Amino acid sequence: MKKPHLLNMFPSFYQIHLQQQLKATEYLTLKILVYLLACHKQVSLELLASLMPYPIQFESRRRSLQRFFKLDCLQIERLWFPIVQEILKEKFKNHKSLKVAIDRTQWRDKNVFVISLIWDKRGIPLYWQLLNKRGSSNIAEQQALISPVKELLKDYEIIILGDREFGSVKLASWLCEQQVKFVLKIKQERYIQSEEADYVHLSEVGLLPGSSFYLTGVKVTKQKGFGSFDVAGYWRRKYRGKVDDEGWYLLTNLGGLKPAIAAFKCRSGIEAMFKDCKTGGYNLEKSHANNERLKNLILVIAIAYSCAVIQGQKFKQMGIQKYTGRLTECKRSHRRHSSFWIGLYGQSWVVGMEFCQEIVAELMRIRRNKLPFFQRGVRAMSLILSGF
Repeated sequence: MKKPHLLNMFPSFYQIHLQQQLKATEYLTLKILVYLLACHKQVSLELLASLMPYPIQFESRRRSLQRFFKLDCLQIERLWFPIVQEILKEKFKNHKSLKVAIDRTQWRDKNVFVISLIWDKRGIPLYWQLLNKRGSSNIAEQQALISPVKELLKDYEIIILGDREFGSVKLASWLCEQQVKFVLKIKQERYIQSEEADYVHLSEVGLLPGSSFYLTGVKVTKQKGFGSFDVAGYWRRKYRGKVDDEGWYLLTNLGGLKPAIAAFKCRSGIEAMFKDCKTGGYNLEKSHANNERLKNLILVIAIAYSCAVIQGQKFKQMGIQKYTGRLTECKRSHRRHSSFWIGLYGQSWVVGMEFCQEIVAELMRIRRNKLPFFQRGVRAMSLILSGF
């Protein structure tokens, strides 16, 4: 069985584009970083420098990585947007609309504002900014985040999904002006007014577990100067003895209850992505990078993350995901692991063979009665190593 190599970490269109945009040394350094993220799941600069298989002193490796993460060529629009466009052409060619989620996350003292494409129950980062403050974003910052992605996805209908931080009539009005669909969660304390009725809180509409409603053409604030919107309400019924603490109140222009609820359920993909980048995958919370290096580090993570998702999807198509992790679990109605997890740990599984090949060969020789199973496992490893 051939040993792991870096060439197969990237799909072919990644390789072509990145080689055109980066110098040879920059491209090779990026390949090594993606390899380290896949195998060691660490993004701390100190740890990356410690693990980097480059025959120079540690301090030289650390300074080399610092210089890499300051490169001017590591620009989202220049390096990442063309890759996103190729992903869309290859993976979304039959899709007319795309679900796009916006959210913030706090990594140490960094306030990271991200907009992501929801794909395979995960969010793929499209564009991101570091806010020089703590707390919520404002309408100007939200517009600055959405506008580049709106242009990037101009050939598709996009549906913006946002949690309560983004449930403002200012953002909704602006999205209507931009002819963009949206589903934004709003607080139950928000005032609404239907036709000539008095203003009431959403909490007074009477939403209960197992119920829903859809109101059209209602005013969703006492502030003047804003038009009417649709408001959807949904509270999931009690399931296996558990009930949610409260229901969803959604500001939307999708025109119906079912499409609004179905779209908003996809928003959880961005929360899953944040977990993957933190404790569930790359341990980003251990990074001490400054703002400039962190923004470029997120770019490298976006490249590595999307590669892992694509790999995981391919492993599932090949039917070899059972060699990477458990497929099902008692009392779970869906698969245990995502395509990201399958792709990430599939590479880690076979990389160990490089260092344990002789030991594994001896184990296989001793347990010859299991030879047919070993042969199937070796074939699965070979398929993973074939990569893209």
